[in-house]
Amino acid sequence: MIEIKEYRIMNKLRVLLINLFSRIHRTSVLKTSELDFIIPPEIKDDEFYSAIMNLAEKEEIQTVLEIGSSSGNGSTEAFVNGLVKNPCSPHLYCLEISSPRFNALQKRYKNVSFITCYNFSSVPIDKFPSEGEVAYFYKSVPSALNKYPLERVLSWLKQDIEYIEKSKVPTQGIQKIKKDNNIQQFDMVLIDGSEFTGREELNEIYGAKIILLDDINGFKNYHSYQRLSVDPNYVLIQENWKIRNGYAIYKRKSSFA
Repeated sequence: MIEIKEYRIMNKLRVLLINLFSRIHRTSVLKTSELDFIIPPEIKDDEFYSAIMNLAEKEEIQTVLEIGSSSGNGSTEAFVNGLVKNPCSPHLYCLEISSPRFNALQKRYKNVSFITCYNFSSVPIDKFPSEGEVAYFYKSVPSALNKYPLERVLSWLKQDIEYIEKSKVPTQGIQKIKKDNNIQQFDMVLIDGSEFTGREELNEIYGAKIILLDDINGFKNYHSYQRLSVDPNYVLIQENWKIRNGYAIYKRKSSFA
């Protein structure tokens, strides 16, 4: 009888340990996501940064959307430095999926009245491309992604999707901002969020007066660049493929219907 009791106790301990290690593993998976860390800004004191600041200051705009604000030290800063001088008093809406980056963003600009920050994914999971689509792009279109093994690129796609699933961050952020603020169409938009959602984000903001694309030499905005370059409603006003992974700026024609 004593041996049976000891066996049962040991078995219970084994189950408890398995459950404990499972929880630790799940927690570590969440913490090792790249989205759980604050990263240095990419658009910072370069040609694109200056272009954003200049347009934000001089264009007749009211509503500005930044997709992928991170912690606010890069393109957000460029927007703020320009918008604060704009006589139209525009409002900037910042969209960031990463909770740690969003918290830093909100803290940095908590006293700036013309900024509203949203901790959302721009689009739902079903709008992300499949692994097959990304692999096909990787193999058929020479781009900055080819600097990395395909397996790593696909791991970024999985990571983005898993982050939404595990963090329970709300999705459809662009629609949320439009609804909350009664916005039919943004005046200026920067698309610089996930590597894999630029195409769908363009669909959401199409018709904006000014569209800025970062990383046109990658999956993020390659398709959007190709689309807008042949769109009769838009004109390309600036681009440079040599700044990081390339950028482009489009302005809507006055004849846009």
